[in-house]
Amino acid sequence: MNESSPRQGSSAASPRKDARRNQQTLLEAAAAVFVTSGVDAPVREIAARAGVGLGTFYRHFPSRADLVIAVYRHQVDTCAEAGPALLAAGPTPFTALESWIDLFVDFLVTKHGLAAAMQADSTGFETLHASFLERLVPVCAELLGATVAAGETRSDLDAYELMRGIGNLCLGTDTDPRYDPRRLVALLLTGLRQGR
Repeated sequence: MNESSPRQGSSAASPRKDARRNQQTLLEAAAAVFVTSGVDAPVREIAARAGVGLGTFYRHFPSRADLVIAVYRHQVDTCAEAGPALLAAGPTPFTALESWIDLFVDFLVTKHGLAAAMQADSTGFETLHASFLERLVPVCAELLGATVAAGETRSDLDAYELMRGIGNLCLGTDTDPRYDPRRLVALLLTGLRQGR
């Protein structure tokens, strides 16, 4: 009987592991769909991209608000974890900063739609926004500091200003299909580099 206990425990752990994997896959799929189709994208599109059924989707996210908040947190975590990894793996600090800013722009494009979707809960959104700043400003500061130390960028811009500027460049993306914020963000980075 004792020998069967570990097997029972591992079979119970397996569904939990599958559930976590499904949730992670759904979050990644939803983040990608939100970037291209906005936060009002059909749930069916997100589930199809994740390769799961609608029942699995609704088990993890009973409402759109649940999904929106989870995607927001997931994207903040992804950006926060990516910074140090990109800095360690990148050929230069500036290429690490560029790669991180690509992720950040994806987040911002989604974030503006998330803010609209959460208008009814302004306190909840403000709390999420505060945690976003708390997590991401230090990551950007580390990347920016590394570029300055390497002599790749000017030293008179701080991380909050850079992030705020990029955020402002990303406004309006969801309302004007002719506008591509990445082009202007690239110009901003070129100016940051040439102004050193």
